[in-house]
Amino acid sequence: MLNWAGLAGIIVFYLLILAIGVYAAWKRKNTGGDSDEVMLAGRSIGAFVGIFTMTATWVGGGYINGTAEKVYDKGLIWCQAPFGYAISLAIGGLFFAKPMRQAGYVTMLDPLQIAFGRRMGSLLYFPALMGETFWSAAILSALGSTLAVILDINNTVSILVSAAIAVLYTIFGGLYSVAYTDVVQLVCIFLGLWVTVPFSMANEHVGSLALNETNWLGYIEPGSPEWGLWLDYWLLLICGGIPWQVYFQRVLSTKSPRNAQTLSFAASLGCIISAVPACIIGAVAKATDWTQTDFGHVPTGYEIKLVLPLVMQYLTPGWVAFMGLGAVSAAVMSSADSSVLSAASMFARNIYKHVFRQTASDREVIWVMRATILVVAAIASTIGILINSIYYLFKLCGDLVYVILFPQLLMVVHFRQHVNTYGSFIAFCLGFLVRLLGGEPYIGVPATIHYPFYDEATGQQNFPFRTIAMLVSLFSLIIFSAIAKAIFTSGLLPAKWDICRCFNDGPEHNGDLEELANGSTVKPSPVPVGKECTSSLVAAESQLYMPGQQRVKSEEMGEKTLV
Repeated sequence: MLNWAGLAGIIVFYLLILAIGVYAAWKRKNTGGDSDEVMLAGRSIGAFVGIFTMTATWVGGGYINGTAEKVYDKGLIWCQAPFGYAISLAIGGLFFAKPMRQAGYVTMLDPLQIAFGRRMGSLLYFPALMGETFWSAAILSALGSTLAVILDINNTVSILVSAAIAVLYTIFGGLYSVAYTDVVQLVCIFLGLWVTVPFSMANEHVGSLALNETNWLGYIEPGSPEWGLWLDYWLLLICGGIPWQVYFQRVLSTKSPRNAQTLSFAASLGCIISAVPACIIGAVAKATDWTQTDFGHVPTGYEIKLVLPLVMQYLTPGWVAFMGLGAVSAAVMSSADSSVLSAASMFARNIYKHVFRQTASDREVIWVMRATILVVAAIASTIGILINSIYYLFKLCGDLVYVILFPQLLMVVHFRQHVNTYGSFIAFCLGFLVRLLGGEPYIGVPATIHYPFYDEATGQQNFPFRTIAMLVSLFSLIIFSAIAKAIFTSGLLPAKWDICRCFNDGPEHNGDLEELANGSTVKPSPVPVGKECTSSLVAAESQLYMPGQQRVKSEEMGEKTLV
């Protein structure tokens, strides 16, 4: 039966979020013609809003629902996502936030396009796009399931309405609207989950949480092949959690490199704190005698994914369940708006402007971004409605981010002189191929390579094969870049065969540098034939991004800051 009171409350909550998002868009209406304003909030995000928006971006519906699900199903030891992502934020702050913000980039793809050219950079956009899209689909699907349990609302309707509201304020307000609404949403997440905890623990059908009575910690046999799988997921989450535009959009929107690092470290702590109540709810579900509740049986199969809303619905009073539902709704919207904005920003700037229409004005780029937000949101909503195994599809795309994007971004940010376009393309192909040959049983891709400890019955690899694929990608990037450099600089092949223009003067890289500069009219010096392009790229880029560095200084001296 439809819960009319709960439905009315959710409508009020959604209208509140929409009003805040529209207000943020209206507040910055006079700067709507600047793409930097829309994509990066004018690089004016302060510490308070920055910490909230970065934390809320990671703490999505899939984050809190999935945390409770894993603790209930396999124990805390297998609940790796919240802690892995928290560590990835800290590592991102240590090694990536400062150099990326100092360079004045606008998107995560900027340094890749500068180093490898427009077209190769565009190819690297696709794993990033897939990751963002399936992330949005996964969290929208989580919301649909939660609303269906607590309010008895149709799954399709809840997904479409939630996506529409998030898209509406994101289209017009860009990162300003996303950042403002994230503050409210994170507060709702925190309050909603922590209010649920004591009431659920006090329910008469919940047993003791002592480990000798309820093993919510989980267990892996010593010497078990599952340790390889466990380690593989840790490395995937920690390293694969870095190269996401949703993270770098916040890093690049801060007013200074130091703030970018501070936000990363604070959000890392915020992610762990936000995961604690979800872990407790998962443990409560494991200690519950479900046969004595109105639900009537132990959650199994697909119902395991619904553990968090089931606890809210059957183990707490109605008003507590409603607050918990608000937390889940807020978590979903705080991540969905960020993901669609990130995917759209990269397409509008790095694909549309830098590949197809270099003369596009800021206003044109903004409208392309807005149209892309609609497209990405529509695709994510459709996938979230139609596909039940969305978690596994998202996991596969997380694999591609880890295997393909992480090695490329690592080398470009810290060791650019050692890589070039040839190595990048071969690394892309080899990394993808090795990962594909490892198989993915959840979507019907058989394993061609059987690594040690392969499980014939389930088709599961218990060896850290994703990390192997990442290392193949990393070392092929380094080795084939070195081979290409040796071939062309030694004269084994003539300069005219350098089709990627890495070692001779050509329009591919120079054009990229001129386009990627933030308003600079400084042109890079010609690259002598036979000289590796990447070394001159570093020098040219330091000149080109000088206006961005000057802007940082002026902002630190007192420009208006979004606190």
